Amino acid sequence: MKLVLLSGGSGKRLWPLSNDARSKQFLKVLEGSNNNRVSMVERVYNQLSSVGLADSAVIATSSSQVDMIKNQLGSDVTIVVEPERRDTFPAIALSASFLYSQKNTDLDEIVAVLPVDPYVEDNFFQSVAQLEKVLTESGADLALMGVKPTFPSSKYGYIVPQTYKSNSYMTVSHFKEKPLEEQAKNLIDMGALWNCGVFAFRLSFIIEMIDNLGLPTDYNELKKSYTLFNKNSFDYEVVEKAKEIVVLPYEGYWKDLGTWNTLTEEMTSNIIGIGTISGDSKNVHLLNELQIPVAVLGASNLVVAASPDGILVSDKQSSPKLKELIVDFDQRPMYEEKIWGWYKILDFAKYGRSDEVLTKKICILSGKNLSYHYHEHRTEIWTVVKGKGELILNGDSSEISAGDIIEISPYVRHSVKANEELEIIEVQKGTSLIEEDINEPIFSWGEINLSLNQRI
Repeated sequence: MKLVLLSGGSGKRLWPLSNDARSKQFLKVLEGSNNNRVSMVERVYNQLSSVGLADSAVIATSSSQVDMIKNQLGSDVTIVVEPERRDTFPAIALSASFLYSQKNTDLDEIVAVLPVDPYVEDNFFQSVAQLEKVLTESGADLALMGVKPTFPSSKYGYIVPQTYKSNSYMTVSHFKEKPLEEQAKNLIDMGALWNCGVFAFRLSFIIEMIDNLGLPTDYNELKKSYTLFNKNSFDYEVVEKAKEIVVLPYEGYWKDLGTWNTLTEEMTSNIIGIGTISGDSKNVHLLNELQIPVAVLGASNLVVAASPDGILVSDKQSSPKLKELIVDFDQRPMYEEKIWGWYKILDFAKYGRSDEVLTKKICILSGKNLSYHYHEHRTEIWTVVKGKGELILNGDSSEISAGDIIEISPYVRHSVKANEELEIIEVQKGTSLIEEDINEPIFSWGEINLSLNQRI
């Protein structure tokens, strides 16, 4: 059995800690096994490892999340990168073609798809593994997992079953998407289950669909044709058209931590970062990523979140409406995690029509390195404030340490490796200060040195 984990999200529901580069699944706000804080994706991947499924998993995501995934899960995790965002069906189809043409997976292999961020216990993934048996026994096109509801919620979609086909699974009658609470009560009385976004199919089922669309089943060729996919969800493109669908009920704990009120319910501490909450403030959570203190006095039922991207003060019950409120916020992410460490934007200013100045704080983890690249549209001035490292400028190597200042002109190839954790204040000056102005990058330190040796 193979797994496809879907990692998407626009970073709006848990703003300002989440942004376009750091979606909710990467926020380290949950308690890990050693009392350390972990993200949703780290928690899920650890759970998959505990039931022996992690080695069979592929993560489908966009290019903006690749560094974050590798930073949190390691460089060995298998990732399928979408050329552009085109909803869940194209992402799943691309993953299927990867398994088929790159991993030589048999067409009869069962593939399960699930979100990368459910908040569940380990036995949830044991039930995911049972989908293989359910699909084999039933002969259905699709096998879904449905969660037995604990209350009539209008936030979730519902799977309405028809009849039991065995002691473990049922055929599906129809679906109901986010009903009103009164409708949800009636659905639960009919035995309906919450749709938790987990389903399984034979690999041949999706490969045939790709072929019927006139698209290539080879992974590399399909990436080139990716824009030809309609922007449709898997539910619309596949589930509504499948001939027979069965559902496996799950009665354990399941929760979607998609909003601040649901996420804070699972946090073991009500303060993360620098701050304080007065004793008469009840049911308040404070999450502060800034280096300035935040105080909450005489207020209740609030979430207060502060990051370089912004500050939120919200009544918990109102927090699900956040995405609608900040729809016009359109700024570059102010904080990003990379495979080599992280950076935080400290200041941005524009002078005249074209001159821009951007100030960053960069942390390069010990043993990691920036890519070897050059810029066309900016000069960079680095001030090393912590640590030691090896700097390469146009093929010349030198040691750097705290107190050193380096100026890097346009078209000068450069890279740096941290021999111990490096912190650098970087000031960019130019006319187009964008991440895309990174040209001809070489990422591996070994490949960088190999390219330099070949020039000698």
